[in-house]
Amino acid sequence: MRGGDVELIPDRSAEDPAGGTAATAQRPNALDQVDAAQARRRGLDPRTQVVLVVLCSVAVMGSGGLRFVPAVLLLGTVLAVWERSWARAVGLPAVAALLWFLGWVLPLWWPNAVTVTSAIACAYLIRFAAAIGVGMHLIATTSPTQLSASLRAWRVPRPVSVVLGMMLRFFPVVAAESAAVMDAMRLRGLTGARGLVRHPILAVERFTVPMIAASLRASEDLSASALLRGLGSHRTPSSMDPPRFGAVDLLLVLAVAALAAASLAMPAVLA
Repeated sequence: MRGGDVELIPDRSAEDPAGGTAATAQRPNALDQVDAAQARRRGLDPRTQVVLVVLCSVAVMGSGGLRFVPAVLLLGTVLAVWERSWARAVGLPAVAALLWFLGWVLPLWWPNAVTVTSAIACAYLIRFAAAIGVGMHLIATTSPTQLSASLRAWRVPRPVSVVLGMMLRFFPVVAAESAAVMDAMRLRGLTGARGLVRHPILAVERFTVPMIAASLRASEDLSASALLRGLGSHRTPSSMDPPRFGAVDLLLVLAVAALAAASLAMPAVLA
């Protein structure tokens, strides 16, 4: 209203039949952008990773499992490189090489009761290292929501899927709490070889007691968060990003089959 006259506002809806401007019509839909971003980020299906972890664990921990240890170590290293987790890509082969040296090379150079005992221990530890290397990829790349959606697609009972999802969320929380406890112990001079030698019982106590309290507190918080997210409800939730098998999963299956055939054809180098 200006001086008794009515100021007319131009109708811009005529510029676009959909009711918006031409610039608005040319902008892509936000949901399409989200779907495109999810498609670019989509890696291995969580179900493929779960099956992979189970198969690798059964292979290396079973009878004659040392034959499959090199293949599983190679698979874990390749997954770490693909994930660009350089610390794990370097650490996993380094740990395996150290265990191989202590368990197979050192007893040949210096045979005694201590090296024989370490050889027996390393024969089992290297199996755990190989299985953990593959399992860490599942923990690092799969969220509890994705894991729950995958288990629902498999018709896994709800108590099992909820427990596995909470376990996947619990590990990072415990790791963060342990790092905070170690920082507090470092300020008190209770870390390192010198601190452990001077105060061994106090160092164990100052680490164990706060970790127990932090674990209990974290479990209560995660339980409350699970209830707020409706994990205890009888309704079946729907996933905005449902799990799908893709070309990457097929490529991984073929690679695992090739590694298994190579492990069966080659002699057991660690035996």
